[in-house]
Amino acid sequence: MRRLVRRDAIAAGGIAGRIAELERACAVAEAASAAKSRYLANVSHEIRSPLNAIYGYAQLIERGSGVDAAEAAKVIRRSAEHLTDLVEGLLDISLVENGVTRVASDVVRLPAFIDQLARMFAPSAEAKGLAFEVDLPSRLPEFVRTDQKRLRQVLINLVSNAIKFTDTGTVTLRVRRSGETTRFEVEDTGPGIAPEDRERVFAPFERGEGEEGRSSGFGLGLPITRAIVQILGGDIAVTDGASGGACFRVSLMLNEVRVEGTDKPDLGRIVGYAGARRQVLAVDDDIRQLSFVRQALEDVDFDVSIAPDGETAIALCDAQAFDVVLLDVQMGGQSGWETASHLRSVHGRSLKIVMLSANAHERHGPAADDEELPHDLFLLKPVEIGQLIDAIGRQLGLQWVREGGTPRPMFGKCEELPEAALAHVAKLRELVRIGHVRGIEAEIRALEKAAPECGTLAATLYACLDRFDLAALARKLEGL
Repeated sequence: MRRLVRRDAIAAGGIAGRIAELERACAVAEAASAAKSRYLANVSHEIRSPLNAIYGYAQLIERGSGVDAAEAAKVIRRSAEHLTDLVEGLLDISLVENGVTRVASDVVRLPAFIDQLARMFAPSAEAKGLAFEVDLPSRLPEFVRTDQKRLRQVLINLVSNAIKFTDTGTVTLRVRRSGETTRFEVEDTGPGIAPEDRERVFAPFERGEGEEGRSSGFGLGLPITRAIVQILGGDIAVTDGASGGACFRVSLMLNEVRVEGTDKPDLGRIVGYAGARRQVLAVDDDIRQLSFVRQALEDVDFDVSIAPDGETAIALCDAQAFDVVLLDVQMGGQSGWETASHLRSVHGRSLKIVMLSANAHERHGPAADDEELPHDLFLLKPVEIGQLIDAIGRQLGLQWVREGGTPRPMFGKCEELPEAALAHVAKLRELVRIGHVRGIEAEIRALEKAAPECGTLAATLYACLDRFDLAALARKLEGL
C-alpha cells in the first residue's frame, strides 16, 4: 500500500511539473507575441514616416504648389532609399539566421562617403535644435574596400536613432583608424541606455526602457544593424557617452585600396559611351517600370525598345538584333525565367540577359544545380539608375563618356603582367577551376597587394566574383 501511495505521489509530482513547464512556456509565448505586436507597430511607424514624405511631396508637385522640384525629388529619393534599406535590413536578419550571406566588395571613397552622411543628417539635427558634429582623424585612407550599401545602412540606423532620441545637445559621428581596422562611433547626449538593456535592445522585437519608463529602445534599427555588422565581420557595442548619453561603437576591417592616376573612380555623370549605338530591350508588364528604364537608358544614348510580356519579347528578338535584354521575372503569361531560357537557347551567349525582380530569393532562378543559368546578371528591384547603367556597361564592356571627359574604359588592364602578379594569377586560375570562392577573394586581395599597378585588373576580378560569374572570371584570367 505504501508503495502504491508513493507511486501516486511521484506521478502527481510529475504531472504538476509538466503543468508548471506548460504554464511557463505559455507565458513566454504570450510575452513573445506581445513583443512581436510592439515590433510590428514599430515597423509600421518606420515604413509610414518615409512614405508620408513621398506621398506629401508627390501631391505638392501634382498640384503645382510652387515647391522646388529638385529639392522635392531629393526628399523623395532619400525616403525611397530608406524604405529600400529597411526592407533589405529585414531580409538581412533572415539571411544571418539561416547562415546565408552575400557581401559586396566595393571600392569606397571614404572621406566623401562620410561627408555624404553628414550632409544627409545635418538638416534633421538642425530641425531639432541639435548640433551635429563629425570628428575625423588627421589622416583617413582615400579608398577602402567594403560593402558600401550595408555600411551606409549601419551608420544611417545609428545616426538617425541618435537624433530621434536626443532632445538637446549634440550628436557626434566619430571615425578612428588603427591599422586596417576602422572604428565608427555615434555618440549622443540623450537619455542613454541602462546597462541591463544594452544587450536586450539588439534583440528582435525588444525595446529598452529609459528614464521614468520612457521608451528609449530602438525596435527595428538595432537588430538590423547588428545583423549587418555581423555580415561584414565586425563588432558592435554600446557604452555610456561622455556626456551621459549613449555611444555606439562599430569596428570593421576596411582594407585600404591603392588606386593610382586614371584608375581612380570617376565621379562625373555618364552622358554616353564610345562606339556604335547599342540596342536594349526592356521587358516588364508594368508600364511605369518601362517608362523609367527607357528614359534612364536613353539619357545615356542607348536605343531602347520595350515589350509588355515574354511572348512579345521573343518576337522582337527574332526580328531584330539586341545587345541586352532586361527581363522582369514575374509577368503575366510566360515568366521572365521561361523567356530567358528560350532566348538563351535561340540566341546563345551573344545576347546578354539581365533579370530584374523584387524578390531576392529568385536570384538563382528555377534551374537545378546541374543546369546552366539562362541569365548573365540578376538585379534586385528597386534598382538605382547608376547601378543599372553600370551593370549594362559591365556586360557589354563599354567605354563611358562622362561630363567634361573623354571615353574611358570601365576597367583597365595590365598591358603586361608584372613578375609579382604571375604566381597569384596562376593560383587564381586553379581556385576558379575548383570553385573555391573564399580562396579566390583572398587571392585577389593578395594580387592587389603584391602588384598595386594591377588595381584595375583586381577590380575587374572582384566585379566578376561579386556576381558569382566564375565563367567570366575564368575567361579574364585565361586572357592574361
